Amino acid sequence: MTWNELVTFAAAMFTITNPIGNAAIFIGMASQRSAGERHKIIITTVLASAIILVVITWAGEGLLGFFGVSIPALQATGGVVIALFGLSMLHARHSGLHTNEDERGEAQTKDSIAIVPLAMPIVAGPGTITTVIVATHTHKGVTNNLEISLVCVAAVLVVGACFLAAAPISRVLGIAGMNILTRFMGLILTAIAIGMLAQGIKGLLPGLA
Repeated sequence: MTWNELVTFAAAMFTITNPIGNAAIFIGMASQRSAGERHKIIITTVLASAIILVVITWAGEGLLGFFGVSIPALQATGGVVIALFGLSMLHARHSGLHTNEDERGEAQTKDSIAIVPLAMPIVAGPGTITTVIVATHTHKGVTNNLEISLVCVAAVLVVGACFLAAAPISRVLGIAGMNILTRFMGLILTAIAIGMLAQGIKGLLPGLA
């Protein structure tokens, strides 16, 4: 990749991973969890997102072809997953946050948001994966893949840094403010999900467009 092409790809990745917007989503989803829980979620999300994008960089086209999965199918599935979490946030549901100590560990495992939906499909979602696959398809070669991988890791680290800054914001807003933000971000998430789902359906059923 030329320098201009690399800068263009980096700009696209930083835009589509949306660090600021996703930090607001993270606040809404994790505001009532402890600081330790939030840090674990951030670390897991960053690691998982980086691994997903690096794997996609080196094996994305092959994996999609092997499993017979298309980009529209990824968009539709991601839309459904995000919609479920968005609707839950609209009702300000925080499952497992008010259980007793014996149940708390199990509830935290069940309700972990680090992998789904934060890493996939919010950070490393269909749009991000599509951007990476298009870049690797256009610019083939080991050197290009290394450059693309470095950009992916850098973009994910920026997202993680924004997530870390989200905790002080939640303390400033307080419980009432966070409840309002949770419902608002739930609305935004649901709207994003509907758009993603619509794009997926149009891709799967082009006759409807």
